[in-house]
Amino acid sequence: MQTSTPTVDVTPTAWTGRFDGDGEQHRRWWQAVTPHVPERSTSAARPAVVLGFCSDAGVQRNKGRVGAAAAPAAIREALGPLAFHLDRDVFDAGDVVVEGDALEAGQERAGRAVSALLDAGNLTVVLGGGHETAFASYLGVAGSEAVRSGKRLGVLNLDAHFDLRDEPTPSSGTPFLQMAQEEAAAGRELQYAVVGISEPNNTRTLFDTADRLGVKYLLDEDCSPEAVTTFVTDFLAGIDVLYLTIDLDVLPAATAPGVSAPAAYGVPLPVITAVCKQVAASGALLHFDVAELNPEFDIDGRTAKVAARLVNTLLA
Repeated sequence: MQTSTPTVDVTPTAWTGRFDGDGEQHRRWWQAVTPHVPERSTSAARPAVVLGFCSDAGVQRNKGRVGAAAAPAAIREALGPLAFHLDRDVFDAGDVVVEGDALEAGQERAGRAVSALLDAGNLTVVLGGGHETAFASYLGVAGSEAVRSGKRLGVLNLDAHFDLRDEPTPSSGTPFLQMAQEEAAAGRELQYAVVGISEPNNTRTLFDTADRLGVKYLLDEDCSPEAVTTFVTDFLAGIDVLYLTIDLDVLPAATAPGVSAPAAYGVPLPVITAVCKQVAASGALLHFDVAELNPEFDIDGRTAKVAARLVNTLLA
């Protein structure tokens, strides 16, 4: 299926985890995930390829708590010991690393890697990084054959924030406005929806920008299981392919303490998990990422374990 391996900054290393035996009945993630090699997959299901985006630059520009560059390694570490029940092959393509403030160059490299992997028939998974990860993901998705061929792209964000800041310098607070501008330049309108918006943590200007762009959103206080299911169903009905991005600060701080901006309210984990299951079952999922894990502020690896569980759910 694949013709080339995308260029990354750091090649994948061996995963680790608990060892219970070599047989299929004992298999864990660390035993199942292998370095990405073109045309290696033998599973009937679409293979998944994991790519790390090691970046603090966007959060630093947005005056947040830095540390998210270490997140891809932490999520891999949390995934490693989980029992592997998937019916698809999973590969690791390594990491794109943003050095210092060279954010835009890193986003472009990650975008090219994602486009190549998507065009080869994979389900791509990016482990961020701050939420500047989202624009890297968008570049990859928008540059893929699926979108270039005319399929309607939808972007679903699970997040306490719109991240629609209008600022001269891109950051973790600007990616979705950047997407809207890119889509407009391509003669399209960004189809963007957000689950979990915290009203006290988004200014009137951000709500006005969301309204101007036609953004669909659900406030965190309105995120009952029934309301979220209906909201996601309605959004999926208007698109062909989906890019799902999970900012872990959508979750309550007790569930996800290790983020740049912990949530005082948040959307309960069972509701977020249900969205992941709904999206995975829809057949529309093209690409997803997980962003804003900050291992430096995590407690007992709690947030990393939640991130790993959500990745596992989306690939099941």
